[in-house]
Amino acid sequence: MISKFLYLEWKAFTRSASFASNLALKILMGFVAAYFILIFLGLGVGAFYILKKMKLDPIVAVNQFLFYYVVMDLIVRMMLQKIPVLNIRPLLNFPIKRETIVHFSLGKTILSFFNLLHAFFLIPFSVVLIIEGYNPLLVVFWYLAIYALLYCNNFINILLSNKDGLFMIFLGLSAVLAGLQYYEIFDITTFMGPVFQSFYNTYWAFSIPVLALIALYIISFKYFKNNLYLDAGLSTKHDEAKTEDLTWLNQFGTIGTFLKNDIKLIKRNKRSKTTVGLSVMFLFYGLLFFTNGIPMYNNPTMHIFAGIFVSGGFLITFGQFVPSWDSSYYQLMMTQNIPYRGYLSSKWWLMVIATIITTVIAAPYLYFGWQIYLTIIVGAIYNIGVNSHLVLLGGAFTKTPIDLSSGKGAFGDKKAFNIKTMLISLPQLGLPMLVYWLGSRFDSATTGLALVALLGVIGFAFKEKAFTLIEKTYKSEKYATIAAYKQKG
Repeated sequence: MISKFLYLEWKAFTRSASFASNLALKILMGFVAAYFILIFLGLGVGAFYILKKMKLDPIVAVNQFLFYYVVMDLIVRMMLQKIPVLNIRPLLNFPIKRETIVHFSLGKTILSFFNLLHAFFLIPFSVVLIIEGYNPLLVVFWYLAIYALLYCNNFINILLSNKDGLFMIFLGLSAVLAGLQYYEIFDITTFMGPVFQSFYNTYWAFSIPVLALIALYIISFKYFKNNLYLDAGLSTKHDEAKTEDLTWLNQFGTIGTFLKNDIKLIKRNKRSKTTVGLSVMFLFYGLLFFTNGIPMYNNPTMHIFAGIFVSGGFLITFGQFVPSWDSSYYQLMMTQNIPYRGYLSSKWWLMVIATIITTVIAAPYLYFGWQIYLTIIVGAIYNIGVNSHLVLLGGAFTKTPIDLSSGKGAFGDKKAFNIKTMLISLPQLGLPMLVYWLGSRFDSATTGLALVALLGVIGFAFKEKAFTLIEKTYKSEKYATIAAYKQKG
């Protein structure tokens, strides 16, 4: 039966309307995976000798910070890891044991790249430990314990996949703990380091995370098995409807009507609220660049990169999925006498207003100097004048139906990848960085900022011509978009 499930998965992949983009994504992700594999391999082999040169015991030093490693692994999973599922509904009509369906679905997560990647660090590091004279049996026990903890994250992520806000809670706690340790107020590693070290020092300690992993698998299995019914876990959830007039937007005509729909969509749906929450995180992205904490980010060219992200968090996270936010009723919209220009203008104004508000909220960056905040303002001008148009244009080729009730995948999913979309997105970050670099190299940093701002002003001046091109593109892609939104799963 497992082989039949694999056969169905392959057919679903090859027969998908987005097969070409899926295949292109797999190839691209293969290169990305190879990149991270090489990094982890290098760390696995080199970490021992680097720590030795620092006159530290390698396994003690690694264990001291494994707490952050495990916690960050969980945060990354909650943010990026998709939970593999079967198209379960049709299978319930066949004489297939529910246990088999659940085991296969959970088994797919075990082979996730998020799980296998850690082996490229832990295995080389463990081999080097053994070669350098550490007790082989204890090293193996330590390896099993750490990998069991990482697999525990896999099943914790599955069980918490529908719990709203937990991602932000975990991220906030991690940031607080890291901040307290950085300012030497409280060091969590002094308490957690000995716990991880015990997996090496004590023969039986490795069994604790292994037993925890087994327990989490059993809990996950029972949870999904007990909810594998059409009238239980697979039933469609109906939320209580609440009316909201927003009549003050009526003065803006057609654009106001669309803006009302977008505001209601953001406030009432799990996926859109998650995306807005993530866009708020972009406000803090500049701290990586403007605090001089990371040497490679401490240059003006990277600062303009950060300025675009800080001011354009909402534009990037929300705008990239226009018109996918309306995918559930897009076919109905296309049967109405709705002008594309009004529809697109409402999305544009929503992104522009959000960019302006974000830029004002980012005023505390003045603490790092007026030049830093000026960089953010220039990034906002470029976002309004250029990136807002590019995001809308790219949306014509991003045929990704969105489940508004789901909070997962706020950064999108595999169908969002498209060669045309990728080519359109390159100027969003690459062009301003190049222009700024040229201006600062041949004159000054102020000239670089002025040139980037000038690009934004020119883009704004040619707004109508840009919208004509965007509207034409949406009309040409209309039927392909409708066909993509019809396909589920």
